[in-house]
Amino acid sequence: MGGVTDVLIIGAGPTGLVLALWLTRLGVGVRIIDKTSEPGTTSRAVAVQARTLELYRQLGIADAVVERGRKMVAANLWTAGKRAAHVRFGDMGAGLSPYPYALIFPQDEHEQLLIAQLAKAGVDVERQTELVDFEDAGSVRARLKRPDGSQETITAAYIAGCDGTHSAVRQALQIGFPGGTYAHLFYVADVDAGGGVMNGEIHVALDTTDFLVVFPLKGEGRARLIGTVRADSAQEPANLSWKDVSQRVIEWMHIDVAQVHWFSTYHVHHRVADHFGRGRAFLLGDAAHVHSPVGGQGMNTGIGDAANLAWKLAAVLRGSADAAVLQTYESERIAFARRLVATTDQAFTGVTSPGAIARRVRLSIVPRVIPPLFRLAAVRRFMFRTISQTAVNYRGSALSEGRAGDVHGGDRLPWVPPERGAEADNFDALTSLDWQVHVYGNAAAELQAICAGRKLKLHVFPWRSATGRTGLRRDSVYLVRPDGYVALADGDGRAAAIASYLDARQLKSRQ
Repeated sequence: MGGVTDVLIIGAGPTGLVLALWLTRLGVGVRIIDKTSEPGTTSRAVAVQARTLELYRQLGIADAVVERGRKMVAANLWTAGKRAAHVRFGDMGAGLSPYPYALIFPQDEHEQLLIAQLAKAGVDVERQTELVDFEDAGSVRARLKRPDGSQETITAAYIAGCDGTHSAVRQALQIGFPGGTYAHLFYVADVDAGGGVMNGEIHVALDTTDFLVVFPLKGEGRARLIGTVRADSAQEPANLSWKDVSQRVIEWMHIDVAQVHWFSTYHVHHRVADHFGRGRAFLLGDAAHVHSPVGGQGMNTGIGDAANLAWKLAAVLRGSADAAVLQTYESERIAFARRLVATTDQAFTGVTSPGAIARRVRLSIVPRVIPPLFRLAAVRRFMFRTISQTAVNYRGSALSEGRAGDVHGGDRLPWVPPERGAEADNFDALTSLDWQVHVYGNAAAELQAICAGRKLKLHVFPWRSATGRTGLRRDSVYLVRPDGYVALADGDGRAAAIASYLDARQLKSRQ
């Protein structure tokens, strides 16, 4: 038995599911397989960042995610038993995104929502099915092992490895995965608990040899705890339980754990693949990069990979882009992954290092430096843009060109808040998942003509003072990619710039 599809997706975690959903919305045929018998039943990743919600809005599922999740309204930093800082997320992200917060939405529930959305589109995850091997010879021929042990050969135009740290796709491609593993053993536990810090806010606590992060989950008194296993524990990792965790910080934070619903231990890795693809095969999510949980970036980065690759695959498959556009997937995403691993590595080392200098920084310097910094609006906004991933840009990409105002080609399209009493904003236009042109002010007649001729949707927004504060420039032309990033910014508003850009890269609207 054999089959044919456009894209074969290996792995049905959030990255693979978003890739499948985005491709399906663009009319691309997909099959998605996973070797597990059922979706995850534990919460694992919990943070959904603002940029992910913006991408989900393009797919029409952001409202459902927000409704099911819990907004992270504030975070607290504790050192040696005292609260050193408190910051409200709404203040940090106000005016920068329609989602000026992060969201707590456990991964098991997250996957269930994505699976349901994909099923509505007529695509089901093929469970207990795994990749045996594949070859790339003008098209992809992959052998799959079915639940009954039989094998199927499938032909696909492309294969996407969304199959995690031990990716079979990456191993088949013989792509290196350099990096390392931290020596510390950490735990994660979902609990019912009481105490003053069970107030719906995030709490990060630092101590001499221990640290603890408290994430609020939906429901009164429910939380996820991430911390360290006692160094003197004699148990093998597989045999560890809640009684083996370090209680020092839990006790001085007065957390009264009544019930442990889920407990697991893990080592933290920091790795980035040497390449994010080869030929007709691509790596996404944990198959391409893994890093510490600092900042809740991992799952969101994988979802960003999926959005980046999906529109490019769809464009090539329908003939509206040359296959060369697929090369920009690696160049755009690998640069961000390397920066992310480097920065989270530094932060994680600072939090967990037992050295005297690191302890002094955590317990003496951080409490003095962080509070005054958090009081600065510029610092709070920088933190939001960084953690939310709204600051991720592709300025060095072959698909990025020009500058108009403070906006460069490769930047995420700035969000312009709607006028008072209005519901629509400039992000509404992005739900088309297609190339489009934005002008804030007045569009010249020749621009209107070229957009009509090339079947490019032209969106002309009235100029307001709020628009200027985003960095956009009046009457300039912004050619926007299907994933909401600015491809071309032209301060002179020239129609010829649009034509030149598209022709040079052999790009067309999908209309």
